Formats: sequence, C-alpha cells, structure tokens
Amino acid sequence: MTSISAPGNNCLIPRSIIRTFERFLKQLLPGAEMLVIQEFRISRYQVIVSVRCFLTLLFVPILVNIFSKTFLISPLVEFLWNKDSNEIFLNSYQQKRALKELYFFEDKIYFESLLTIETNIKNNDTEIPVFSTENFGVNSLKSPVINTTGYEVPTVCALAQGTHIANAPTLGKNYQNKILEIANNFNKESIEAISNLFADFFSFFSFSLVFIFMKPQIIILKSFLAESLYSLSDTTKSFLLILGTDLLVGFHSPHGWEVFLESFLRHLGLPENVEFMSLFVATFPVFLDTVFKYWIFRSLNKISPSTVATYHNMIE
Repeated sequence: MTSISAPGNNCLIPRSIIRTFERFLKQLLPGAEMLVIQEFRISRYQVIVSVRCFLTLLFVPILVNIFSKTFLISPLVEFLWNKDSNEIFLNSYQQKRALKELYFFEDKIYFESLLTIETNIKNNDTEIPVFSTENFGVNSLKSPVINTTGYEVPTVCALAQGTHIANAPTLGKNYQNKILEIANNFNKESIEAISNLFADFFSFFSFSLVFIFMKPQIIILKSFLAESLYSLSDTTKSFLLILGTDLLVGFHSPHGWEVFLESFLRHLGLPENVEFMSLFVATFPVFLDTVFKYWIFRSLNKISPSTVATYHNMIE
C-alpha cells in the first residue's frame, strides 16, 4: 500500500498516523487473521534471530579471549619472558609505580619504628642508644629526627641494618621480602599485559569472522534494535539521549575518560603518557559532542521531531 507523501519523499503526515491508518485498512480486508498470524511469526522469528546474533557477537569474542589467554598465550609468554629476559618492567611508568609502593612501605616501617621507640621510652624498658649513620650510603637514609626525649631516631635502613636494635634482622628481612613481592607482582603484570595484547587480537579477529559470516542475521538485529528504539516514547528516548551525551561528553566526562584511558593503557602495558591523556580528554569529547549535535540536527530531527523537542525541553 502506497503511503501518502509529497514529492521528494518528504512525508506531509507523521509516520505514526500513516502506520495507524494502514493497520486499520488491513484489519478491514478479508483474511486479516492470517495476516496477524503471519506478522506474529515474522516478529517472533526476528526476536529469536536477534537474540541469538547478539549473544553470539557478545560471547564468542569473550570466550575466545579467555580460552586463548588461559591455555595458550599466558603460558607461552610467561615461559619466554622468564627465560630469555631479565627485565621486570615494560616501561618507566611501571618503575615509578614500583618505587612509589616501595617508598610507602619504607615510610610505614619508619613510622612503626618511631611508635615502638616512643613506647619503649615511656615504659622505661630499655635505653635507646644514639645510632650512628656513618656506615650507610646517602641514598639509603632519611634525615635524622630528634624526638622530645633527646634521642636521635634511626632511619628505616638503619633500623633494618643496625646492630643496636633488637628487631633489626626482622626489619631487614621484611624489607627484602617486600622488594621481592613488588618485583614478582610487576613481573606478573608485564606478562599479563603482553598476554592481553595477543588475546585482544584473537578476540578482534573472531569478532570480525562472526560479523562476516552472520551478516544477514546482523541486518535483522539492526532492524530489530531500530524498531525497538523508535517504539519507545519521546520522553524515554530523550532520557536515553541525555544519559548517553552526559556520560560521554558531559561536564564530568573527562574524569571518566581519564580512568578509561589509564585502565586501557595499563591493560595493554603501554606507557601512561600524561600529555597524551590530557590531549585526548581535551579533544575527543569535543569531537563526539559535535557528532551528536550533527546527528540530532540532520537525522533525528527528520525521524522524530517530537523527540528532539522533548530533548531540548529536558536539557533546558
């Protein structure tokens, strides 16, 4: 049945009214029951195919990623990395994070040692002698601290290596264990990052194959999603549009993009370049905002003008 339209394929009457009128005319024709049954079967087939296609596109790359990484990539990368390389870090940013964690542990030991000394002094358990730092390098010492009792407080490395402190061997052992723990953790992180790179490649390759071989089903899925989206009310569509734009290009979106970029770069073992992240956050949301506004003006304004009007009313 031909719809009422003007030259240039621009509808003079809203499509919702035309669809309602066409549906009313179909119900008056003979055999309307068979048409209803046929439409139901088509709709049911469309839903089943769409759900299967969506689940396939979603789970096939994930399963390929998990199985390839667990049973093939990670064991091979771990074997080659630990065998042929003496490196622990993939980039300088991992080294900075490791040093930051080590400094935090040093400060923790230093603080706990201060509390122990103060407790011993208050309880008059033992006399704390003045500790000499002549035998230690400059890079391994903190500045001397004089407490209120007049005793010179030893540094972290002095506490770990000095002979005047009863628990010095324990402190030194804990310090060495912490260094080994940090080295082991970042070695595993480097192996994990390399494994993620290859596993993601396999996932992308499997997704491309699924996309090629299921092209007819994907067309049905796109039709089903478009029909489901357009069947929503104008308020719901406007709400989803505002939610999406605020998440991607809103006032607080730069913080989300920074977290995403940091996680993504760390996932692949790439350097967390601050200049690159700042440039990306400053330009990419602006580009997305321009695309959104162009799409609203060019496409959505023709498909559903009422949705655009509702959208503008809601943001104002």
